Parts: sequence; C-alpha cells; structure tokens
Amino acid sequence: MLGLSRLPCCVVPTREREEEKRGCCLLDRVVGVESDPGRRNPTPMRSRKAALVLLPLLAAAVQTSAALPFIVLHGIGDQCANHGVATFTKLLSEWSASDGHCLEIGTGTWDSWVMPLQQQADIVCNKVKEMKQLRSGYNMVGLSQGNLIGRAVVEYCDDGPPVKNFISLGGPHAGTASVPLCGSGIFCIIVDALLKLEIYSDYVQAHLAPSGYLKIPTDMEDYLKSCRFLPKLNNEIPEGRNATYKERFSSLENLVLIMFEDDAVLIPRETAWFGYYPDGAFDPVLPPQKTKLYEEDWIGLKTLDEAGRVKFVSVSGGHLAISKGDMRKYIVPYLVDRSSAKSLWWSISDLLGVSWHAARELALGLTGNDGDVLGSP
Repeated sequence: MLGLSRLPCCVVPTREREEEKRGCCLLDRVVGVESDPGRRNPTPMRSRKAALVLLPLLAAAVQTSAALPFIVLHGIGDQCANHGVATFTKLLSEWSASDGHCLEIGTGTWDSWVMPLQQQADIVCNKVKEMKQLRSGYNMVGLSQGNLIGRAVVEYCDDGPPVKNFISLGGPHAGTASVPLCGSGIFCIIVDALLKLEIYSDYVQAHLAPSGYLKIPTDMEDYLKSCRFLPKLNNEIPEGRNATYKERFSSLENLVLIMFEDDAVLIPRETAWFGYYPDGAFDPVLPPQKTKLYEEDWIGLKTLDEAGRVKFVSVSGGHLAISKGDMRKYIVPYLVDRSSAKSLWWSISDLLGVSWHAARELALGLTGNDGDVLGSP
C-alpha cells in the first residue's frame, strides 16, 4: 500500500485553508507528483525539501496580495442584494484575497432610477469616509451608471480616502444618446412619463437619474446649460472648469476601461472608453483620443494615458456580460497588492522554473469554469 508520505499534497486529507492547498498543488505539478494516489511516483528528497521551503512562501504570497479593500458600485435598476452583483463581488474578493464591499445607495433599484446622481455620489462619499477599513486607500469597481457615481467620488469627495485603481465596466463616461433600456413595470411607467417631458428640464433632471448623463450631440447648448451632472463631472463647461477635478482624477494609479463589443445599452458603446459623437452630429464616433475632453485634457485622461496608466479593454458580449475569464484577466490583477505580491511570485517562479504568471494563477486558482457572472440567474 502506498504510504501517506507519497501521496501528492493535493489529495492528502487536510483542514488547511484552500489557498495553501492550491499552493501545495502547484508544487505537486512542478516536482512531478501525480494527483492519482494509485501511481507510485515518489517525490525525490531534493524536491521534497524544495516543497517544504516554498510552500510557506506561496501561502505568504497569497496572503500579502490582500493589501487594499475594494468597493463595487452597481448600475441602474440593480442592487447589491441581487444575485449577479453579490456573486460578482464575492468572486472578486475570493480571487484577489481582498476585502470587497458593494455599497448600496438608498433603496437600491428604485433610487438608482429616480435619485439625482449628485445625491447618490454624496451618499457614497459619506460612506467611504465612514469606513475605517478604507482609510489607507481602496480600489473601485464600477458597473454601468455606477462608474459615474464612482468618478464623482474621486473628483468631488473632499477629505475622502484615496482611490488607487479604478476599474470601469460599461460606463457611460462621455454620456449616452439614449436613456438605458428599462423593460416593464412601475419604474418604466414613471420613466416613460418623464421622457415625454423635456429631458433637460429642471423637473426631469431632478427626478430621472440617467437624465444627468443623457447627451444629445445635436442639442449641445441645452446639454451644457441644463444637464446637471455630466458637464460638471467631465469639466465640459468652459467657464466652470475646476483644476481640482483634473488633479484628483489624474492621481489614479490605474484606470481600466472595459467596453463590451455587443453593447446595445450604451449609445455609442465607445462611451465606455470616453469615445463619443462630435458636437452637432451622430456620425462618426470619435475615438477617445480625438475628443476635445482628451485633446484639451479637461479631466486628466490624456495625462493618465500618456503615463501608461489607462488600459483600454474590449471584451465580447452585451452590456455588463462579463465572463469569469475576463474578470480574472482584466479586473483581479488591479485588486491585489502588485508591488509586494508580484515580487514574491517572481522569486517563487524562479525557483520553480515556471513563469510568474503561471505561478500566480495556479496558486491563486485563477483558472476554472467560465461564464457570464452579472447575467447569471
């Protein structure tokens, strides 16, 4: 009978944490121990000694990657308690070994439609200032409309804790030429009634949240004059530009802008990258680098980009249809402590003879089944 000492640690009964078991499995793969306990493939003494030395390092690497917490700001018509958002937050927290929090605004779904965006941003600003765990800084993940609230926190929240990395999924950063799809129900009855009024009227601006970023390119005069939220957020009003907004936004360590290739909710979908229509026309769609916001650097987007701190990412799928694989690839790396964890991965990968990417992914378990998370039932 094969002794317990010859079993690969992946299958040895243990009550150790899952992170340590994943690190142990990585060692098994590298030193050649088979996961089938029926095969006699004893580990060489030299490899065993290496395993004993490297296992604590792998466990430490996983633990030290959890330096900063993160918050999630959901989109319109959603709420933190919904399965998709709750699962999304939970998975990111598990994969990054970081403390994740979805911050709710008011009643969630209802208030996401009818509460003015500045009021929503003020609520989030007060919450992050009250959270002791965020005082040393935090990362932010925005979903659709939640990105604009998040940006307002970055730009406007006086005395708030610093935001390090901002990961945006399907955000209408340059505006949208159509109110997001609503569907049916009481919310949509109210929305339809409001849409029959003038979109830039005081009443609609005060009672329909997306009116704050509805940007009709052929009606720029009314937009700049009467739209209450986005013109200020994007520093679009010539006489009202605020250098502090630009300074705060350009202080981000990384800005990750994720656009969905089949997005039919944001018009145009390139708004997720700050791309938009030219003033006065619905054609063509300008890439972000050709917009006035970028060229004149109203909010610091050009400054960030030229410093290599903007990541323009395009993924397949409809609005917010992010897969697990894309979450791991494009979001998780910005939720870990890259400075400390990466140096450990390099050291371990050198000893194991594998790439640091492979060492990190195997030890953290960043492989597995794929699928749309936010769209899951």
